[in-house]
Amino acid sequence: MITTADRTMDYKHTLNLPETEFPMRGMLPKREPGRVSQWQDMKLYQRLREERAGKPLFVLHDGPPYANGSIHIGHAVNKILKDIIVKSKNLAGFDAPYVPGWDCHGLPIEHKVETTHGKHLEPEKARGLCRDYATAQIETQLTDFVRLGVVGDWDNPYRSMDYVNEAGEIRALADMVKAGYVFKGLKPVNWCFDCGSALAEAEVEYADKKSDAIDVAFPVEDADKLAAAFGLSELPKPAAVVIWTTTPWTIPANQALNIHPEFTYALVDVGERLLLLVEDLVASCLERFGLEGEVIATAKGDSLDLINFRHPFYERLSPVYLAEYVEAEVGSTGIVHSAPAYGMDDFVTCREHGMSFDDIESPVQGSGVYSDELPFFGGQMIWKANPHIIEKLREVGALMAHTPIKHSYMHCWRHKTPVIYRATAQWFVGMDVTGKDGKTLRERALEGIEATEFTPAWGQARLHSMIANRPDWCISRQRNWGVPIPFFLDKASGELHPRTVELMEEAAKRVEKEGIDAWFRLEPAELLGEEADNYEKVTDTLDVWFDSGTTHRHVLRGSHPHGHDQGPIADLYLEGSDQHRGWFHSSLLTGCAIDGHPPYRQLLTHGFTVDAQGRKMSKSVGNVVAPQTVMDKLGADILRLWVASTDYSGEMAVSDEILTRTADVYRRIRNTSRFLLSNLNGFEPERDQVAFEDMLALDQWVVDRAAQLQARIDKAYEEYRFLDVYQQVHGFCARELGGFYLDVIKDRQYTTQADSLARRSAQTALYQVVEALSRWVAPILSFTAEEIYEHIPGKRGDSVLLETYYTGLGMLDADASMGRDFWEQVLDVKQAVNKRLEDARNVKLIKGSLAAEVTLFVDDSLRATLAKLGDELRFVMLTSDVTLAPLAEAGSAETTELDGLKVAVAASPHQKCERCWHHREDVGTHADHPDLCGRCISNLPEGSGEVRHYA
Repeated sequence: MITTADRTMDYKHTLNLPETEFPMRGMLPKREPGRVSQWQDMKLYQRLREERAGKPLFVLHDGPPYANGSIHIGHAVNKILKDIIVKSKNLAGFDAPYVPGWDCHGLPIEHKVETTHGKHLEPEKARGLCRDYATAQIETQLTDFVRLGVVGDWDNPYRSMDYVNEAGEIRALADMVKAGYVFKGLKPVNWCFDCGSALAEAEVEYADKKSDAIDVAFPVEDADKLAAAFGLSELPKPAAVVIWTTTPWTIPANQALNIHPEFTYALVDVGERLLLLVEDLVASCLERFGLEGEVIATAKGDSLDLINFRHPFYERLSPVYLAEYVEAEVGSTGIVHSAPAYGMDDFVTCREHGMSFDDIESPVQGSGVYSDELPFFGGQMIWKANPHIIEKLREVGALMAHTPIKHSYMHCWRHKTPVIYRATAQWFVGMDVTGKDGKTLRERALEGIEATEFTPAWGQARLHSMIANRPDWCISRQRNWGVPIPFFLDKASGELHPRTVELMEEAAKRVEKEGIDAWFRLEPAELLGEEADNYEKVTDTLDVWFDSGTTHRHVLRGSHPHGHDQGPIADLYLEGSDQHRGWFHSSLLTGCAIDGHPPYRQLLTHGFTVDAQGRKMSKSVGNVVAPQTVMDKLGADILRLWVASTDYSGEMAVSDEILTRTADVYRRIRNTSRFLLSNLNGFEPERDQVAFEDMLALDQWVVDRAAQLQARIDKAYEEYRFLDVYQQVHGFCARELGGFYLDVIKDRQYTTQADSLARRSAQTALYQVVEALSRWVAPILSFTAEEIYEHIPGKRGDSVLLETYYTGLGMLDADASMGRDFWEQVLDVKQAVNKRLEDARNVKLIKGSLAAEVTLFVDDSLRATLAKLGDELRFVMLTSDVTLAPLAEAGSAETTELDGLKVAVAASPHQKCERCWHHREDVGTHADHPDLCGRCISNLPEGSGEVRHYA
């Protein structure tokens, strides 16, 4: 006896079942490395450059990561964002090169070499070891960046230690010397004892530190002047001014006192002497000192100008200098002690009052130890000297109060140790030096910021504030591993050689051939001849921010191997938000100094990575997410999708759980792509495509939706809104495709004749959608997009990454009878019906939607819309029958979220067709095929074929 199952199997060969070699499981960790090799073998980057030659240029200039240590999740975010942008620009038809770079000089590498090989290496050997170490680190980082799917000129990256770049940096400095921006001066700079060098602003971070807060009395020297200032004929007893500080170690270097000209100050009688304090803080100060007192006179601060007091334990005077930066905060005294060698405000005020460089007391050496000549404390480390200084103040009767406090203090970002301001002779770029155009460098930079487009927009105000308030830029360092400052100084005058710019070019030529060692080996006579004995060769090196900050000058210009006709202006710089005070900052200053404008048109910043609780990544906490681990476990495409799905303008949360959720979204996109591909079985685009105007209405609609979406995606990529791209693509896969279109066309796709218009129309739509989809996701899901692309039927290029946007998508006319609004209404109705069908399944009324017949009770407007689909409305609703009825007859029918629609669901009384699974009245009435409906019989190979018009 032939069973129902046997008969069903007999018809299986008459169905157009899906088939594809595109695998359901991505197995990304296994497949991606092979794809990387494929791209390398085909020289993908070089092919891109050849195929985009002559197209509009878009230059993203790579901010060089530091060549030290394995890449972390922050590196991965940065490189993936850059890669998404570059690929999206290539997709949009631009010529978008990407030349990766590395920052190679500087203290961290030198410190690593010293740790490994010892501190007292011969300098040239140390530089060689540094170069070797940086080279090895670059290779490790490069391998991981390539594994992330980042496409670029990896065979020819730029490295700051390449001879041509070292020479270019010297030429950049020469340009700034020629323009008059570089000078030598004694100024307080951030100084790290562990580094033994000045630090850039970007190399300083803040952390809590325990300090000794002390109040110190300075006895008056000019008693008569002090009395007169307070309107007294004489002082009735000895007097002293009291200062408050958290840096006892600076007291030995005190040379002045600062008072605010507008504050009111009081003379307070405390018994044995008078104390000078700001009036508003008298009560709190006396309480802190453990004293009682009475105010005997008051005076404005400006009347105290230039009155001399005496240093507590050295034989020198401390005059009062008026200064508006003095504050009267609770806990202070309203008077500031001034040590010009160790504070910028102190330095400026003392210089303005005529103090020469030679007059400035600077007893702290580069190691943090007082010079041996300093009385009482010579040879002591300043931090260890603090208690001895406090004891000395107590001994001489100058210590009024002592309280340990915890406060935020400057620390070296590398060593995590406290740093100080320390006046040393350094080379500076002057922020307020006037250029040939009559504008200062600060003014040029501020104008440049206003002309730059910022993403996010708040970056503009942040960088503006930093430039507006920053001091001169100290560009010199006292290290071995760095680009030299190739100056000769007159031994008698200390002035630069009059031919400095010319000599710098000679130095650059040598460095371009032999590297930085060429300068350090150079004997002055080689360049100066007979006058060499009169000059001293400078051996300072340049700040590493000058290294990276001048790459626009030598990497982007046409004469450089990576240069181009666009010159020293990049379309985009992209880095973490910390680079407002780092690379963005130094590049802005050098660009404005050399070329008169910033080296970028746009700045994009991204936030830092944190865990799901918002905590910083830390090995000790155990919340580090290593990109290498993610690639090995889930694949680079999951990491890339997470980057795209995260709002990079703030902190970017990442954890194993978050990445697992990202993998779920990835599977939705992959499975949708697989469905599209599997239903293109037997479809040859050149032979089988249907013209847009001949396609069924539903197929026209989905292609039109794809065309609209492509325009939005193009705009989102253009504006760097990758989260929007992610949401749009995911939404299209989930709603329009997965939640509607793909379900609706299954019947037509599987049951109509293989070469029918009904099927070929759907296949045309699927083909065009997947062609477009493979390109939309290519900048983000590069590995998966490549896999999708190569499984699409028809002629293929060598890589989806060589393609531009798909241009075959048709669009509905604005006046189409089944236009966008029509299908939006239909989709809303279907979603409402789906909910009622789900309710019916839950109460066991039906097993599946095809076992149901529904009655839609509709108002006149909705009836006119749905009636256009005729009998094909049932295919859209995925039910065996649909009846339209007046809303007034709804009775107890279920209400829906839509106005004008109620739904009644009933189980179909008819038999199921074993081929299409619809329950139809005529099943069992056909002698030759008793288990089929008449529609399926017509769709058998020998049949006349079903005609579809809409769905």
